[in-house]
Amino acid sequence: MFKRLMERFDRMLGRGVIDDALYEELEEALIEADTPYQDAEQILTSLRKQVRDEKITDPEAMKARLQRAIADRFQLGPARHLTVGPTSPTVYLFVGVNGVGKTTTIAKLAQRLTNQGKRVLLAAGDTFRAAAIEQLETWAQRTGSEIVRAQPGSDAAAVIFDAVQAAKSRGFDYVLADTAGRQHSKDNLMAELSKIVRVTEKGLGRVPDEVLLVLDANTGQNAIRQAEEFLKASGVTGLVLTKLDGTARGGALIGIFERFIVPVKLVGVGEKAEDLRDFDPTDFAARLFEGN
Repeated sequence: MFKRLMERFDRMLGRGVIDDALYEELEEALIEADTPYQDAEQILTSLRKQVRDEKITDPEAMKARLQRAIADRFQLGPARHLTVGPTSPTVYLFVGVNGVGKTTTIAKLAQRLTNQGKRVLLAAGDTFRAAAIEQLETWAQRTGSEIVRAQPGSDAAAVIFDAVQAAKSRGFDYVLADTAGRQHSKDNLMAELSKIVRVTEKGLGRVPDEVLLVLDANTGQNAIRQAEEFLKASGVTGLVLTKLDGTARGGALIGIFERFIVPVKLVGVGEKAEDLRDFDPTDFAARLFEGN
């Protein structure tokens, strides 16, 4: 990700000079990588200050300062770790548009938790598609989890409510609830999502411990619009960014965090279970410089 930024940066390094032309190149590349203009400006303002205060003349040293300036954008705000409920079960709802990797993310997290000795119950809340239910059932078997499911077309909120009740009565540590992919522009589908959150709260006796919005790293600026609408409908508490192992444009993530102050909780960097990682700003910034 940010591959073009790094190609330009390395090309400019060959000049051995830190000047306005270098900053202009960086600004253009940041914006092309979907960083909102205001955020790109602030990152470069911070970078200029560090370069000036530390009297940096080596462009290679400037690279480390740029990495730090990007990482620092994520250091403030709410905690980045996943919230654990005060009493069992801890309940996480996964929301997002179609095709972003919600079910795969649930499977990876279920594997992590079962490896830690936790009892995990999956809730097949994507009742629109029979294939989604079957996929989650397969993942339950593979990860050593259990599942609550219903027939396709069933009420999604009722399925998740039943899962929470089952988890409470049977001593599960976690409920990971899938939901149908829905376009953020469809008011009726977003209203249904609001209902799911309310019903989950009723069954749990408190708000869900996390409402995790799953975003595809390739989405670009449209991810900001998605975040805005899902926040309204479901009170998103954290972000999951998938497909960071591809040629993704990561700048939109900076914009989402700056605008909504919603912490990034998890990132997906590959297909294996261990490729779902806790978000680390320094690691994220370092990946921008790897060009992959």
